[in-house]
Amino acid sequence: MNPQTTHVFHRHLHAELPVAVAAHGVYITDRQGRQYIDASGGAAVSCLGHGHPDVIAAMHAQIDRIAYAHTSFFTTEVAEALADDLIAHAPAGMSHVYFVSGGSEAVEAALKMARQYFVEIGQPQRRHFIARRQSYHGNTLGALAVGGNQWRRAQFAPLLMDVTHVSPCYEYRDRQADETAEQYGQRLVKELAQTIDRLGGENVIAFVAETVVGATAGALTPVPGYLKGVRQLCDRHGILLILDEVMCGMGRTGTLHACEQEGVVPDLMTIAKGLGGGYQPIGAVLVQRHVVEAFAQGSGLFQHGHTYIGHAVACAAALAVQQVIRRDGLLEACRRQGEGLAQRLQARLGEHPHVGDLRGRGLFRGVELVRDRHHKTAFDPALKLHARIKREAMARGLMVYPMGGTIDGQQGDHVLLAPPFIVSDGELDAIVDRLALAIDAAIASTHA
Repeated sequence: MNPQTTHVFHRHLHAELPVAVAAHGVYITDRQGRQYIDASGGAAVSCLGHGHPDVIAAMHAQIDRIAYAHTSFFTTEVAEALADDLIAHAPAGMSHVYFVSGGSEAVEAALKMARQYFVEIGQPQRRHFIARRQSYHGNTLGALAVGGNQWRRAQFAPLLMDVTHVSPCYEYRDRQADETAEQYGQRLVKELAQTIDRLGGENVIAFVAETVVGATAGALTPVPGYLKGVRQLCDRHGILLILDEVMCGMGRTGTLHACEQEGVVPDLMTIAKGLGGGYQPIGAVLVQRHVVEAFAQGSGLFQHGHTYIGHAVACAAALAVQQVIRRDGLLEACRRQGEGLAQRLQARLGEHPHVGDLRGRGLFRGVELVRDRHHKTAFDPALKLHARIKREAMARGLMVYPMGGTIDGQQGDHVLLAPPFIVSDGELDAIVDRLALAIDAAIASTHA
């Protein structure tokens, strides 16, 4: 939209955005009647697709009862029911849920909860967070500080708290030729151990990591044993482990929580996106019992909050989304269709001269683009290849989630795919076909 023709302060003031007017299943329709396959779920949000009748009915029913009651005065039946449901299916030891309105808020709440936890147990000297480069944890100032997305951080750097960042788990680029995947993971754990020793283990609050890295680096999966090594290291020093599953969690990688596949349980875990499937803004922090007990035995008050936390309609939407996922076997569908997507990507792009890596789990897949496969060299960032791919994909009726700066915040391009769990085989065929055509057209345009 042109800034002269709209009063909405859009995130890109010079972008000409189509106007979405309807959506159903995996498709969004614009005002001109053009359909787009939502192959990214927006931003890995729309796990059920659009317009699911059961979720819409649950929201209508909740609005008829009560839409909003401030949590300093009331709880609601639906918030209690959603919390019960989430804890019933949570990793071992999780006992409580703190509701918020989105992923950034969830991370912000987890950071403050972690800090206050140590104040409550008499360790107020703990002040350091450790996180990873090439990560993304949200756009609020605390979340942005722990995140390692250099492009998003740069202009706000003077406002950000000091956070120590260590290497990402980026096997495609960083595992050495003479290392096994396990040895590479051990090297990363050793780097973290050295960083903790330098800061002083007694001074560190938490290590923060995406279980599977999302937007910044494109579906980077941890190597075997890496997160177990991190968990053991945190335990050794009494450091909390915060796993960010805002994008990769709630079924996206084929299990309800991505950490299930690593055999690791965090102290705090952030969720959002697939929690409510885009039907309402909602996120949450899942909290281990020992953290809750520290608050209960101490001040009894978490010094944090927002106006819309635990919003009744948002909770109703999220509860319905989770019930549909279980009833319709959509975790198994995510695993099956995720494997189908991986096979199609491999068949169409596996030998492509400008595709360096295909990675991911479930319906959470990344395609890393390179100028030269053998040397893994990136395209010139000035070409903005990722933006060209997005434009070419949209022109073909396909929504994908491309980003630049994959390698270090400046170099590298990738495309993230995260279609709804209900995606059909035919729709997977169309996604991969349109993506391949968009990639080719985008690369060809760099030579024009």
